[in-house]
Amino acid sequence: MRTQSRRTPRVLLAAAAAGTLVSPLLTGCAGAGGGGSSAHSVNVLMVNNPQMVELQKLTAAHFTKETGIKVNFTVLPENDVRDKISQDFANQAGQYDVATLSNYEIPIYAKNGWLHDVDSYVKGDSGFDQQDILPPMRQALTGADGKLYGEPFYGESSFLMYRKDVLEKKGLKMPAHPTWKQVADIAAKTDGAESGMKGICLRGLPGWGEVIAPLTTVVNTFGGTWFDKDWKARLDSPEFKKAVQFYVDLIHKHGESGAAQSGYAECLNNMTQGKTAMWYDATAGAGSLEAAGSPVKGKIGYAPAPVDRTKSSGWLYTWAWGIQKASKHPDDAWKFISWASGKGYENLVGKTAGWANVPAGKRASTYDIPEYTKEAGAFADVTRDAIADARPQDPGVQPRPAPGIQFVGIPEFTDLGTKVAQEISSAIAGRESVDSALKKSQQYAETVGKKYEGS
Repeated sequence: MRTQSRRTPRVLLAAAAAGTLVSPLLTGCAGAGGGGSSAHSVNVLMVNNPQMVELQKLTAAHFTKETGIKVNFTVLPENDVRDKISQDFANQAGQYDVATLSNYEIPIYAKNGWLHDVDSYVKGDSGFDQQDILPPMRQALTGADGKLYGEPFYGESSFLMYRKDVLEKKGLKMPAHPTWKQVADIAAKTDGAESGMKGICLRGLPGWGEVIAPLTTVVNTFGGTWFDKDWKARLDSPEFKKAVQFYVDLIHKHGESGAAQSGYAECLNNMTQGKTAMWYDATAGAGSLEAAGSPVKGKIGYAPAPVDRTKSSGWLYTWAWGIQKASKHPDDAWKFISWASGKGYENLVGKTAGWANVPAGKRASTYDIPEYTKEAGAFADVTRDAIADARPQDPGVQPRPAPGIQFVGIPEFTDLGTKVAQEISSAIAGRESVDSALKKSQQYAETVGKKYEGS
């Protein structure tokens, strides 16, 4: 969940459910009209994250050369790609065979009948090794009907990144399992440790996948929830308010300047450039911090997501591949997915782009590759443990009406989360109080909750 959409794919809300179509995996070329591989091409719509850009570079020389299947990529910024995917898939226009979807969208799209399930492909592709996919990822990409609708390209959770050398100079030690209170204390003591350095960087940029992502993990562990099990909105509860007030205060006291406009990219830059002593965010950020040429390579320590009342609090997120139900080339589409999410691709990236850049967090076998564990040793185990400990069905201290850790797994959350994010960001910017922000946010949530009460 590095930088998720800040606009609402509104077509999600108007989708009509449809039946599920399954295309069998063919060993040869499919005949014309069967939607198979006779066209020998696949149209892929994907986000422009670095791992996907690397995939695009490697596809022609490897996948196309091996299979004869040409891949036509459309690569867009995240906000734009989400809108375009939702429009094409909701209308079943069939312009794109494959798209990058997350564990937020896939269960919703599957319920609406917009996706092929991939069970038959998995069963017919012995080389893919579905059992090697980490269990939380398999579960997150499974629909309510028990069928699998996507395969992860990379997976992530969230954790705390910190400057080991700065803490050492200050005589500080990061606990093996830090609490948020301990993190706040360390932020206070490392604020100003080096010229221009702040104690911590936290997202404040508006967006359901920006500030709302880390903030909701804090809400969960502080005992709050967006909705109780009966869909009663709880943004005005003492626990929710305590979490938001803590988050905002920590930013005001020891966070980055311009926090209301800081998201994943800005905090990554601050950490890389030595402008912050700590950063709580996506585990995927570690690959950039430890990449060749990074000024902080080897200086960063990694700890589990801080907690308060819960045992763990890290989120669960994956960019995954989904096949549009209306695709005319589903068999070729699966062959592309099988390659892009397969074991061989990770080895290819490791050898060509460096092992720290491997799209990890999805396969158990990745953590048995000596080259990967050597290059990514500082963060590999912490990342794998964070993913294993993630509890999307039960992330807090009370029952939830819908799955999700850093989001609520309903179509309306893109709009609700964005509206609430704007209020929280306003509080971070000092334009309104937390009380005022949450009073408005509660009203937004009540409107959504009423649609589900009694369901």
